[in-house]
This record gives sequence, structure tokens and C-alpha cells, in this order.
Amino acid sequence: MTSIPSTSTVDPTWTINDTVARFPSTLPVFDAAGLDSCCGGGHAIADAARRHDLDLESLLRDLNRAVASARPA
Repeated sequence: MTSIPSTSTVDPTWTINDTVARFPSTLPVFDAAGLDSCCGGGHAIADAARRHDLDLESLLRDLNRAVASARPA
């Protein structure tokens, strides 16, 4: 696993697998976008979004919302 800095914001250079490992709440967002953590999990989020013709900003917004909603109040 790549070293991910301590942050609460998803970085588009992180791989899908690293992101899900750090923030499990992001898995449904990746699933809804058609991005799996199996074969494509080793790709950076930005790379995967480009390959699947997804809007990166929208994807990051949804991922960060999932992270924020999973944080304890």
C-alpha cells in the first residue's frame, strides 16, 4: 500500500485500493461510478476517472462527502 498522508480529503493521485483502505466509506461511491477495487484498484483515482470518462471533480466531491459523513460527530 502507498503511504497516504494523514488527511481527511481524498487525493486524486491515490489509488482506489489505498483510498478504500483508508476510507472504507468511499467503496459505495467507487461502486456507483463503476470503478472496482479488484482489477482497477491499483490505478490512481484521476487515471481511473479519465479511463472511464468520469468527471473527476464530481467524483472527488462524492468521495469527500462519503469521508465526511463517516466521521464521528
